[in-house]
Amino acid sequence: MTAAVVESAVLSEESPEAVAREFRERIDAGCRLRPAGEARRDPSLLLRKGYQPRYAFELFGTRYFLSSQREDQNFRFFVAYVVPPAAKGPPRAAYPRIFYKDQSLIWRCATHFIRSAKENWIGKGDLKTMMIDGVEMEFTAEETTDLPYEIQPAIDRASRLSGAPRRDLQAVSLVLRRAPDGRFEPYADFLAPRRRAAADPRRRIHGGRLVATFDRAGDPTSLRFVAGYAPDFARGVQDVARSRSHLYGGAIHRYRILSRNRKIQYLFVASPRMVWIIPPQALTTELSSYGLRTIDANVDDDLCVPGYEFHYLDGTCDPPELYSQIPEGYAGPSSRIDSTRASAAPWLEKLPVIGEFRRKVLRRSPPR
Repeated sequence: MTAAVVESAVLSEESPEAVAREFRERIDAGCRLRPAGEARRDPSLLLRKGYQPRYAFELFGTRYFLSSQREDQNFRFFVAYVVPPAAKGPPRAAYPRIFYKDQSLIWRCATHFIRSAKENWIGKGDLKTMMIDGVEMEFTAEETTDLPYEIQPAIDRASRLSGAPRRDLQAVSLVLRRAPDGRFEPYADFLAPRRRAAADPRRRIHGGRLVATFDRAGDPTSLRFVAGYAPDFARGVQDVARSRSHLYGGAIHRYRILSRNRKIQYLFVASPRMVWIIPPQALTTELSSYGLRTIDANVDDDLCVPGYEFHYLDGTCDPPELYSQIPEGYAGPSSRIDSTRASAAPWLEKLPVIGEFRRKVLRRSPPR
């Protein structure tokens, strides 16, 4: 499996009409639409219902197409089409997907969905096992649905160009496979490429082990990186992307930074009041039909706490119980925008790597 350091993808300069025409020409030439949801019985329904691509960009030979931006009761999103390259000849399939932006300000690709009288949930990737109070439990590894850092600025630009999103309550069910209640594990089309890639020990980042850990649980100052895997603030800054966030109070700047050994990359997000780190990614060039990398770069979850994270009293319990995804004792004030989330800045600002980023990157090259 190869790896490469490349510039971030940029949107095609073609007009939306030209992008839609290119996509239709691919379909007419034999590239098959392969949705996993209700539209699988009649894939052309997606185009007839107005989900024609308007924006396009490319990474490692995979072509991405985005429709206009939509929203439902859960999030804003794009109906996207991922067109992987064929071994020989023109691409043979286009995979409709749902790209949405998480509260941590990273664009993700949903895996499936659950919607019933009891649950309303969007699939967030592979599962991981953790020990909690001596009990083995499974959790979704949401970072496994993070789209490549290299295409994040292009999707942001498409979001700005697309303007106010159109209300849409049918796209998710047309595109995504519907799962029964309790089915949090994604399906084989998502898992199989990951399992194949991880089967070869030589492909794994640091053998699949954590490259950043804490010597003492609950102590942010005890953060340690495996030699070579710390971010290179001196020579590793690749690019800076700009966006805005109401939740985070204005301008957002995201810095893509390589590790010292050039094996992985980090994404530091700087808002007006706080800085946080998106889970790191490998630099591998293999992409799945979801448009995602198939190899993980693993770190302790507490390194990548978002600026605002869930922290609230769960009134469904009797008596109410505190539900928090912020390390104990480090929750700051609640968000004025979302009362279920609190600031994680008290934890983040004690991470040595955040302080180093502020000194060596923000002070040296402040956002413009």
